[in-house]
Amino acid sequence: MAAQPDWNSFAQRALKGEDFSRSECLQILNADDDELLPLLHAAFLVRRESFGRTVHIQVLANAKVGACPEDCGFCSQSSKQGSPSGESPMDTVESLVEAASQAAAISAKRLCMVTATRGPSSKDLDVICEAAREIKKKYDIELCASLGLLTEAKAKRLAEAGIDRFNHNLETSQNYFDKVVSTHSWADRVNTVKLAKASGMETCCGGIVGLGESEEDLIDLVFALRELKVDSVPVNFLDPRPGTVMAGRERISPQYALRALCLFRFLCPTADVRVAGGREVNLRSMQALALFPANSIFTSGYLTTDGNTPTDDIQMIRDAGFDIEFDGVEPDMQRAVMETEGKSARVSLPVTN
Repeated sequence: MAAQPDWNSFAQRALKGEDFSRSECLQILNADDDELLPLLHAAFLVRRESFGRTVHIQVLANAKVGACPEDCGFCSQSSKQGSPSGESPMDTVESLVEAASQAAAISAKRLCMVTATRGPSSKDLDVICEAAREIKKKYDIELCASLGLLTEAKAKRLAEAGIDRFNHNLETSQNYFDKVVSTHSWADRVNTVKLAKASGMETCCGGIVGLGESEEDLIDLVFALRELKVDSVPVNFLDPRPGTVMAGRERISPQYALRALCLFRFLCPTADVRVAGGREVNLRSMQALALFPANSIFTSGYLTTDGNTPTDDIQMIRDAGFDIEFDGVEPDMQRAVMETEGKSARVSLPVTN
C-alpha cells in the first residue's frame, strides 16, 4: 500500500494560502478509509483558524417554487421535467418576513430567500427587496438571495435593498456543465457571481457532488471557486429526485462526501464552507463529522425534500463539541425551537440556483 500524505502538512500549506497540485487533490479524494480521521483532523486545523469551533445555522425561505424554465438535470422544479415537485406563485412580503421571524427564533445567522427561475422579474425583485427592507428593520439577521441569473441593474437593486449575500452555484466543472444544463452556460453563472461581487454583495457559490462528474471535474470546480475568491461555498450532495433525468443515479458514499468537503476546505481555507443539500441522506450517521471541515449547515429541510429539524441539528452540533454562533444574547433555545417546529415548515434549501 502506498504511503499516505502527511495531512497536517497539507493543513499548514492551506493556512499559508499555497496552491495544491491536481495530483494532491486526487490524493485527498482517494484517501484510504483508515486515513479519514487524520484527514478530517487536518481539515479541522484549517477550519479552526478562521472559525474556531463555532457552527452557524442558515435557513432558506421558499419564495417561489417550481415551473422554472431551465433544464437543470438534477432539479425537480424544472418545467422541462414537468416540475415533479409542484409549483406555487411568488410569495408575499408578509410571508417572507414571517420566515425571517422563524429563522431568528432559532438564532440562525442568515436567511436566504430563493426563487426557482432563470432570473428575477421586476415583480419578483419588488417582493424580495421590500421583504429585505422590512426584515432588516425587525431582525438582526443577515440576508442572502438565490434568484438565478442577474444583470448589473438587478444586482445593484438587491444590494441597495439590504441583501448581504447572493447565491449562485456553478454546480460542476465547465467541462461537465453541458451534461447537466443546456438552457444556460457555465459562463452565464460565472458572470452572475462577478456581478454580485461588483455590486458589493458577498458571493455564495458552490456546487453539487455526485452528478456523475469525474474526480477531475470536481477538482476543476474547486479550482474555479478558489479563483473567483467566493466568500461562501455551499457543498451539495445529489439526492436524486423522482421525475428528473438524474432520478436513477446512486448517491455517493459518506466517506467520499467527507473527503470532498476536506478538498473544499483545503483549497478555500477562509471561505464559509456549508454542508448543504443531500446532507442527511448521503452522510447519514456520519453527519457530525462534516463539522470538522465545514463551519456552517442548513437546517429545517430542503425545497423539495425534508431534512433534520433544528432540534436535531442543534443537538448534533453540541454533541460533537462545537458551539452555535450567535449574533447576540443566546436565546431560550428550547422555547424557540418548540415554537418554530410547531409552525408549518417554510425554511428550506435549494440546489437549483
